[in-house]
Amino acid sequence: MKTAPELLPEQHTGRQTDFTHQQKYDTLATAHKTFQAAAGRMLSVNNWHVYAGAGSAKFTLSNNAGEELDVMAEEGFFISIDLPGPGPDAGSGLEWVQVEKLASEGGAHTAAEYVLMTVRPSADPRRVTAETAHFYTDVSTSTFIVRRDGLVVSAGAHGRNETPNNENVDLHDQIRNTAIALMARVGLSGGQWQKLVNGLLEYQEAKT
Repeated sequence: MKTAPELLPEQHTGRQTDFTHQQKYDTLATAHKTFQAAAGRMLSVNNWHVYAGAGSAKFTLSNNAGEELDVMAEEGFFISIDLPGPGPDAGSGLEWVQVEKLASEGGAHTAAEYVLMTVRPSADPRRVTAETAHFYTDVSTSTFIVRRDGLVVSAGAHGRNETPNNENVDLHDQIRNTAIALMARVGLSGGQWQKLVNGLLEYQEAKT
């Protein structure tokens, strides 16, 4: 099975970010159960703000017409992101990404297992425009991985080729996207992703 770095897109330009969290468990059964729960949370994109806690952006799955979906993520689906503050004109106030890859390997009786999802900035599927509706260009990717290696379960959010989207957009979006990308560059967005990967492993569902 490939290692986590081998599963990620190659880094060529712009910024690279990595946020991870892991826990070790006493038995394989417990580790596998935790892995399954964390993988389910990773694919339950509409609940990411719950797992990340107060102050999180709001993530919503949509189909290729921009209609909201209350299901697990699948390849080809879109995700709208509602950040605090003004959104981009190109996305009518929302950032947009598309799920371009879902992959998994392993199982309960294997030494390791993982579920992976890669998303890429995209145009707003509700509009006819080709403008990328995100503060990063579409050369950028974010890859989310939940993985079990023996007794250790980990979650990660990995940004690659993060480049400000300040060309082929209007002046408002040029200024906004550059400013948000700069804030991300100095680490102000890192808290969002770290809280999410922590929550993927540690969130406790309410007992009924």
